[in-house]
Amino acid sequence: MAIRAREPGWADVLEDHVDWRTSHRLIAQLGACEAAALAFCRLLERWARGDAAPSTPGGRQAALRHAADRVETALAGLEHPLDRYLLELEADQAEGRSWYGGPGAGELIEWAPVLKRAGVAASPIRVAQAYLELAVLVRALQGLADMARIEAVPDRSSLWAGLFDLRENLERAVEDLRALAA
Repeated sequence: MAIRAREPGWADVLEDHVDWRTSHRLIAQLGACEAAALAFCRLLERWARGDAAPSTPGGRQAALRHAADRVETALAGLEHPLDRYLLELEADQAEGRSWYGGPGAGELIEWAPVLKRAGVAASPIRVAQAYLELAVLVRALQGLADMARIEAVPDRSSLWAGLFDLRENLERAVEDLRALAA
C-alpha cells in the first residue's frame, strides 16, 4: 500500500503567521464556512442545470432556506476568529495587495428564471449577490491552497489585505443570506 504525502492547503498558510490557538479557531470556522458555501452554491447550480432536487417546490424552498441559514450561521461564527486573526497578523506595512480575484463571468447567472422554474419564491438579486460572495470565498480559499502547494504564499501584509477584503465582502453577504433564510 502506497502512502501519499499530504499536500499543503489554505489552512497551512494561515497557521504560519499567528498564535496557534488563534489560527486554529479561524481555520475551523473557515472550514465550516467553506463547506456551507459549497453546499449553498451547489444547490443553486443543480437547479440551474434543471435538477429538481428536492422533488417538490416546497422542499426546494425549504432547502434554500436551510442552506442560507447554514451559511449565515457559519459566517456569523467567523466574525470573532477572523477579527482576532487580523489583529494578531497586523502587518508592518499597509502596502499588501489582496491575493484573490472578484467574480468571473461564469458566476454571473440570471437567477430569476432558475428560481421560477424551481418554484422557489426568493429574491433573485439577493440570491445572485450571496452566490457571488460565496463563490469568491471558495475561490479565495482555493487560491490560498494553490499558493501553498507551489510554495508561493503571500507575505504578511498581502495576507492581511486579502483577509480584510474577504471580511468586508462577507459582511454584505450575511444580510442577503439572513433575508433568504427568513
